[in-house]
Amino acid sequence: MPVTARVETPLTRRHNRRATRAAIATAIGVGLVLGGAAAAPAAQERPHATPIVIGTKNVTEQYVLGQLYRQALEATGLTVGYKENIAGTEVIVSSLLSGKITAYPEYTGIMLTDTFGRKSTPKTAKATYELARSLWGKRGYVLGNQTPFQHVDAVAVLRTTATRYGLRTIADLKKVPDLTLAALPEFEPRQTGLVGIKRVYGVANVKFKPLAGISPYTLLDKKRVLAAGIFSTDPQLSATRYVVLRDPKNVFGFQHVAPIVSKNVIVENPTVLPTLNRVSALLTNKAMIAMNKAVVLDRKTPAKVAGAFLQANGLK
Repeated sequence: MPVTARVETPLTRRHNRRATRAAIATAIGVGLVLGGAAAAPAAQERPHATPIVIGTKNVTEQYVLGQLYRQALEATGLTVGYKENIAGTEVIVSSLLSGKITAYPEYTGIMLTDTFGRKSTPKTAKATYELARSLWGKRGYVLGNQTPFQHVDAVAVLRTTATRYGLRTIADLKKVPDLTLAALPEFEPRQTGLVGIKRVYGVANVKFKPLAGISPYTLLDKKRVLAAGIFSTDPQLSATRYVVLRDPKNVFGFQHVAPIVSKNVIVENPTVLPTLNRVSALLTNKAMIAMNKAVVLDRKTPAKVAGAFLQANGLK
């Protein structure tokens, strides 16, 4: 779901193989000093505190999320390390498991399919989250609450097209004669893409046009296609001329965000999880679209955008 760093491209997700597991250990050293007739008291070092280090993937929305969580934690007085633009799923999970980072925001569906290799995912957002939380818990990590927003595949049309044909859901696309739909090439063969749209909603009268170096929104604006595969928090959706069709049968699955955090961090810092959860609760689709727009289209830095959002909501 790509929006690359601070340039306007579609947000994407890459599906990668499961990362190899690595253990994170905290060493406790004990030294004994002997002298005279009696041994001196044992000198025991204090356990090393687990550092709070937030990482992000290499897309704009992740930079915004990372800054939101980072700055909210720092506002409570905590010291927070920050590693932005690490890479895709496989690399950032490896960084987490090896202890190079101790927290990062991830999409719940991606957790199941990419990290844990699940070929299918649950039928509800809650079940998707609960399964991801259980699986991460077995690895020694805590999952914060999931956000109201999700960054998921979607289908958009111009508002004029929606009005003309009475389009509200994906199933309504059956009403459109000579339907053309543009999307990334990988959208065509996926169950969470064109295959699912045809099978679940019966939208068979569609001519697919793979994107090749052009924005789906440009194709919609120029009326070269009538529908486009997009992502639900694309910054372009801040414009009112687009309508995102509802997916009531959840063909596209669920991709809410939840921060993954080392259990050691949570135990050692009781304020971390409540703070992260307060931030997550504010992140609606409307809020994320606005912040993505501010970075991608208005050329503001993720740090400034996140800081302004937290200040406006009393978290900084």
